[in-house]
Amino acid sequence: MKHYIIRRLLQIIPTLIGISILIFAISALVPGDYITAQNNPNMTAEKAAQLRAIYGLDKPPIERYFTWVGNMIQGNMGESLQHKQPVTTVIGNYVGNSFIIAFFSLMFSWIIAVFAGVFSAKFQYSFFDKAVTLIVFLCMSLPSFFIGLLLIKIFALDLGWLPVGGMKTAGLNATGWEYIFDVAKHSLMPITVLTMLSTGSLTRYFRTSMLEVIRQDYIRTARAKGLKERKVIFKHALRNALLPAITLMGFELPALFGGAIILEKIFIWPGVGQVYLESITMRDYPFMLGFTVFLATLTLIGNLISDVLYGLADPRIRLK
Repeated sequence: MKHYIIRRLLQIIPTLIGISILIFAISALVPGDYITAQNNPNMTAEKAAQLRAIYGLDKPPIERYFTWVGNMIQGNMGESLQHKQPVTTVIGNYVGNSFIIAFFSLMFSWIIAVFAGVFSAKFQYSFFDKAVTLIVFLCMSLPSFFIGLLLIKIFALDLGWLPVGGMKTAGLNATGWEYIFDVAKHSLMPITVLTMLSTGSLTRYFRTSMLEVIRQDYIRTARAKGLKERKVIFKHALRNALLPAITLMGFELPALFGGAIILEKIFIWPGVGQVYLESITMRDYPFMLGFTVFLATLTLIGNLISDVLYGLADPRIRLK
């Protein structure tokens, strides 16, 4: 196991090098830069040239790439052109806000998907199964902006139960439990939308996996031995049905920190996803490149963790 983890960690290095070359090349091919993105009518050619020299945008792409990579190796992701702060500081300021809604939506979606998928497979072709299937396809087919705007219309504008957007009430200097309650009230609608979007595909996944498992011979043997149906389903069948889901958990790690760009824009949630979108619009390449590498690293680490957990959970698999 130790040698496998070390080998996988070493394989991450050339993968990250390839990713860095790819994303830097794409950013270099895009026309325009941070100076032209300002759309300042008073910007003269001489002033633009001076600013490009200050930001290092006048250098050849290859030289800029090696300078950027050299700084990344030293832990320096550069300075955000838009925020005038180090990229690591900007990520630290906003990634926690995105983590809040991503973590709770992930937790709720997995809990709902597991139970809905298990009972839907257990009572296949029943009214419950058909109802779950209808709700699942409804959640999967509706776009996030439509669900978000619909919730705002009903619960914020019509009923007035929840705030329209933001992370906390403006002018409220709350602390302790009052602050937590205020943030929870603002995050309820974004968490609900993310949970609805994630639960649909997960429920179908768990239902299909459970249908395959409960037809295995060892499940029929367990029932023939007189075990209670609850024990057969939740101890024997569910345990093996969850094994393929470990692979999915590896992709959830970058999702926890990547932010939900569309929802953060709709609910005016100060998350890193919205900042990332603005960095693309404003050609803030230091932040865009640094955050993309950050997400790529999380994806590779998540895949490694899922492979290791899969080997630990299933004794039939040996990591060599």
